[in-house]
Amino acid sequence: MLVRNRKALWIAPTLLAVALAATLVTAKPTSDAATAIALKPSADQADAAQMAMKILTRMHYKPEAFDTKMSQQVFDRYLDSLDADRLFFTQADIDRFAPARDKLGDAIRNKDLSVPFAIFNLYVERIGERTAYARAELKKGFDFTKDESYQYQREKAPWAKSDAEVNDLWRKRVKNDWLRLKLAGKDEAKIRETLDKRYANYLDRVRQLTGEDAFSVFLNAYAMTIEPHTNYLSPRQAENFEIAMKLSLEGIGAVLQREDDYTAIREVVPGGPASLSGKVKVGDRIVGVGQGEHGPIVDVIGWRLDDVVEKIRGTKDTTVRLEILPADAGPDGKHVTIALVRKKVAVEEQAAKSSIIETKDGEVSHKIGVISLPTFYQDFEARRRGDANYKSATRDVARLIAELKKQKVEGVLIDLRNNGGGSLDEATTLTGLFIDKGPVVQVRSANGRIDEHEDRSGGMAWSGPFAVLVNRNSASASEIFAAAIQDYGRGLILGEPTFGKGTVQNLLDLDQMYGNEKPTYGELKMTIQQFFRVNGGSTQLRGVTPDIQFPVTGDFAQNGEQSYDNALPWTSIPAADYNPTGDLKALAPMLIARHDRRAAAEKDWLAYQADVADVRKLREDKTISLNEAVRRKERDEQEAKRRERHPEQFADTTEPGGKSGVASGANAGDRKAADPDAVNQVATIAAAKAAKRGNDNPNQDDGLQADERSLKSDLDEEKRRKALKDVVLDEASHIVADEVNLLRADTKLAAQVLPRGATIAKDVVN
Repeated sequence: MLVRNRKALWIAPTLLAVALAATLVTAKPTSDAATAIALKPSADQADAAQMAMKILTRMHYKPEAFDTKMSQQVFDRYLDSLDADRLFFTQADIDRFAPARDKLGDAIRNKDLSVPFAIFNLYVERIGERTAYARAELKKGFDFTKDESYQYQREKAPWAKSDAEVNDLWRKRVKNDWLRLKLAGKDEAKIRETLDKRYANYLDRVRQLTGEDAFSVFLNAYAMTIEPHTNYLSPRQAENFEIAMKLSLEGIGAVLQREDDYTAIREVVPGGPASLSGKVKVGDRIVGVGQGEHGPIVDVIGWRLDDVVEKIRGTKDTTVRLEILPADAGPDGKHVTIALVRKKVAVEEQAAKSSIIETKDGEVSHKIGVISLPTFYQDFEARRRGDANYKSATRDVARLIAELKKQKVEGVLIDLRNNGGGSLDEATTLTGLFIDKGPVVQVRSANGRIDEHEDRSGGMAWSGPFAVLVNRNSASASEIFAAAIQDYGRGLILGEPTFGKGTVQNLLDLDQMYGNEKPTYGELKMTIQQFFRVNGGSTQLRGVTPDIQFPVTGDFAQNGEQSYDNALPWTSIPAADYNPTGDLKALAPMLIARHDRRAAAEKDWLAYQADVADVRKLREDKTISLNEAVRRKERDEQEAKRRERHPEQFADTTEPGGKSGVASGANAGDRKAADPDAVNQVATIAAAKAAKRGNDNPNQDDGLQADERSLKSDLDEEKRRKALKDVVLDEASHIVADEVNLLRADTKLAAQVLPRGATIAKDVVN
C-alpha cells in the first residue's frame, strides 16, 4: 500500500508551500460573533488522527509506539508549538491539563481530540487576556531611564508561576515595542495608535483561527516528535505543496498581501489573466469576490489572506469577478468590478534563473554563468500523465546552460543558497548534467535495503570549470547534489557548511489510502529512508563541508539538523562503485590562497566579514536593554560602523530613522516560530537586514512590523535590496574565474581537474 500510494519522494526540510505563502492558502473566514464559540474537533479529524497513528507506528523509517513516553513528548511539543516563548500560558494552565499528558495515544485510538482542542481554546483565550493587558499598558506610558532588560528568546525558560509574572513579561515586551518606535522618531500619540492597532490586529487574526488550524498544529506536534521532518498536511496545505512543487496553479496570476483590512495586489504575474486584462494594477485592493459571470459578490474586507485567495483561485477557464478599490483611490473611492477567466499560471519566483557576472583581475576579465535554483521542483502529476513538457528543475537548468554556452561563458556557478530541497529525482538528474554516468546517491530503507539512484544518461551539459555555492540553509536535495559533485571531484563547493538533513520523505494521501474521493483527511509527509553519499558517508547532522569556506552568517547552533533534539544520528555505509571525473586536491589550495589574498584586501568582503561577526556576537545575547540612553548609544555605535563600512548606502542621508526589514514566520516543518520583534531588534542593532523606510537612512529600525508598512514602501525596499551588491556571489564568481585562469595556464592541471576529453576552450566556443 505504501508503494501504491506513493506520490513522490522528496527531501525538503520544511514545506515548500511557505515560499508561496502570498498566493497559496487555507481555511474559512469567521465572523467576530463566531470567535466566542470554542473550536471543536470534527469526526473527520478524529479519523485522520487515528489513520496517521496507524501509519506512523508501522511504516515510518523509525517506527515508534504511541506509548506513555511518546504521549508526554507530544504533549510538551504541542505546548511548545503554541507558546514557544512562554508568553501566554502559566504553570497553572499546564498543570490543569497534566492528567492527560500520559494519555494522548489512548485518546487518539478512541478518536477523542477533546484535550488538544481544549488546550488550543485556552491558548486563544490567553492571547485575548495578554493583548488586553498590553493595550491597557499603552495608556500609562513608560520610564526609559530605568536599567532593565527584555529577554526576547525564552524557549528554555520555565512557565510563569502567575499571571503577574506573565504580565511583567508583557509590560517589557510593550515597552520594547514603544522604545523601537520612539527611537525611530515617532511621537507619543502615533506610538500609541500604532501599537494599539497592532495588538488588536493580532487578536483578530488569532480569533480567525479554525479547527483545521488547531488540528494541524496538534498532529504536527505528534509527527515531529517521531522525527523532525515528518509532518501532517491538511487538505489545503497538501494542495499548496503540490502547487509549490509543480510551480503552477489555476488562477488569475496575481500575488496578494494583507494591507490593513484589505487584500492588496502585490504583484501582477506577466502573461496571466490579470496582466493580460490591463485592468489590475499593483496596489489595487480587493474588497469583494464573485464566482461566475452572475454570482453574488462576497465582501472580503477583514478576511484572512488565505481565505481571499481561496475564493479567487479556481478551475481553469472559469470566471471570477473582483470588486476592486483602485490603488489611487481613498477609502471612499469608487469601486470597480473586473471579470477574469482563470488560466494555468506559472509561478516563476521559484524557478531556475540565469545571469552572467563579468569578473576582472587586472586586465583580464572572465564571463561566469550563474544559475540560481531556489528549489528542486518537478510537476509529478504531469510527468505521471506522460506530458512531454512537464515542469522540471533539471530541464530548466539544462536549457539555461545551453543559453549560457551560446553567450560564451567560461565557467558555471550553481547558487543553492537557501535551497531547502525538493524532489529526489531532480537531485539525481541535475547531477547528471555535470557527470557522465554513475550513481549519485544511495538510499537505505528501514529494512536495511540499500538502493542506488544513478544517472544513466551519457554526456554532460557542462564539462568546464564548475562550482556550487551553498549556505547553512541549503538542505536535502541541495546536499545530495553538492555531495555528489564533491565526491566525483567535478566541481568546488563554496560557502558555509550545509544544513545536515540526510533523510527522504514520502507523501501519503490519506484519502487515497482509505478510498475517499473528496479531499478530507489530508496527507502525511513521512520519513521512509536515509540517504548516503556515493563515498558511503552521510550528510545527516554533518552536512556538506565546502572546499572553500566563507564566514558562517547565522546562529550555527540554532540552525541546522543538530538543533533538533530528536534528529537521526550520523552513520555510514559502504561506498558505491563510482569513478571520480576529476581530482581537485592540487587545485583547491591554489584557489584558497587567491581567495585569502582577495579577502584580506577587498573592501566589500572585509565589510561583509565584519558585519557577520557583529551579528553573531549580538545573537549570543538573548536580552536587550530597555534603557533609552543605552539603546541610543548601541544604535549610534552600530550606525557608525555601518557608515564606515558601507558609505555608499549613506550617500545622501540627513537624519536618523528607518526600519528593520526582517521577515519572520513558521510552518509545519519549523520547530518554533521566532518572535518577529526580537528578530527584528537583533537585526536592527546589527544592521544585518536593516532597510530603508520612510526617510533617508537605509539602515535603521522604524519599529514597524511587516504588515504595518505600505505596499509601496515594501516594493521600493525590495527593489533597493535587489540592487545591492551580492558580495558572496561576487566572490564565488571570482573563485570560478581563478579556476579558469589556473587551468588555462596549466594543461596538466586541467587534465587532472576536468572530465576526460573536456577543455575550457570547447565549452567557451560551444
